[in-house]
Amino acid sequence: MELSPTSTPAGSTGTTRSSTAPCQSTPCRPGTVFWEWAAGHGAGSIFRYLDTYAGALETLTLLSARGHQIVIVTSKPDWAVHDTFAWLSDRRVPTREVHIVERKWLVDCDVYLDDAPHQVEALVRHRPEATVCRFVRPWNDPVSGSVDISGWQDFATLVRSLAE
Repeated sequence: MELSPTSTPAGSTGTTRSSTAPCQSTPCRPGTVFWEWAAGHGAGSIFRYLDTYAGALETLTLLSARGHQIVIVTSKPDWAVHDTFAWLSDRRVPTREVHIVERKWLVDCDVYLDDAPHQVEALVRHRPEATVCRFVRPWNDPVSGSVDISGWQDFATLVRSLAE
């Protein structure tokens, strides 16, 4: 089964936002203060140094060990691409496939996990054969046709049930 944890940032193996980041609880669209802040971190963009969400790497490693292909599908501005690859490598995210695209639905997967409202809606619309999961966050609302996921354990449980 191909899985796409696609939430933000950095392909969403899950990361936290720095406590000084603008847009703490709202989606940050290109052209907002968040993107200006995120680009200017001296030795690299914010996407180079973010921490992972608790349980993200463990869950992805477990799913990979069970034979699932982890496909990272993320959208980033051009200036963040190299930092995104470095972030994934430094954290040893168990993937052999990474896509940095805005139209995530163009990448074929069995299960998608995302927290960006516009991405979840597009995935539901363009990938009706797939299981689309909304990673519940303060900045997103339920999307008809998607499955709400509150944490990484919920995601592992759902994938396990789909594989049976």
